[in-house]
Amino acid sequence: MDQVWNRYRFAIIAAAALLVAALASIIIVPETQQVVVIRTGEPVRVVNRYRPNVPFGETGAGISMRIPVLETVQYVDKRVLDLDMERQQVLSSDQQRLQVDAYARFRIIDPIAMVENAGTEENLRTQLAPILTSVLRQELGRRSFANLLTAERGDAMSNIRTQLDRQARQYGAQVIDVRIKRADLPDGTPLQAAFTRMETDREQEAASIRAAGQRDAQIIRAEAEAQAANTYASAYGKDPDFYDFYRAMQSYRRTFEMGEGESNIILSPENDYLRQFRGGNR
Repeated sequence: MDQVWNRYRFAIIAAAALLVAALASIIIVPETQQVVVIRTGEPVRVVNRYRPNVPFGETGAGISMRIPVLETVQYVDKRVLDLDMERQQVLSSDQQRLQVDAYARFRIIDPIAMVENAGTEENLRTQLAPILTSVLRQELGRRSFANLLTAERGDAMSNIRTQLDRQARQYGAQVIDVRIKRADLPDGTPLQAAFTRMETDREQEAASIRAAGQRDAQIIRAEAEAQAANTYASAYGKDPDFYDFYRAMQSYRRTFEMGEGESNIILSPENDYLRQFRGGNR
């Protein structure tokens, strides 16, 4: 064995060095990762770069090569990542202080830009978190608390996503979605004050609706009475005798039905009120 080592040791050392160099030059790239090859501190190429709508097996994952020592590699996640925002207090347009929990979902589509401007995925999250907070404050500050409970909330989320995505592109990231998990009023006195204010607003709105209804009812009643008066006047113009007789009969019925029990009404036969019993004007 010593003779073999003494005779072939240089060949064995050379073969071992070649094997180590070969192993060091091989990169194994999973489907879920992108690899940025960095040469002397500068990113030079990407292995298994994200491409939309490309099925697994055709993306470039697998075995790749690099120059040992001269080139290093950095793995970048290819999957959809989450960015959770810490609970923030936001002031709405109607001066309501809201406690807001939100999150964003993003993907790294340009790993070279990410490595150059952020360095790592954790640094990228650190860069995007204050941007998300700022954009969220600006957008929700233009809307009332009531609007956040309606379909307008979807429009606000779309605007936030668009603005955040525009700024995230410089870091090589694409923002896919932004969502608000919770938007609540603060607990304690502010919450009770907000409920009291909302209750007062609703009571004022109800009083306004009732006043408008009473006004409309008076208008309708006045119009109906005017129309009835016109109808009576028209009927009187066509047959004054009949109209006089009809009105007298109505008056008799109201007068004679007013008495209850033993009540009596005594009038002279010559009283003008009883002229219809005497044959009208005769």
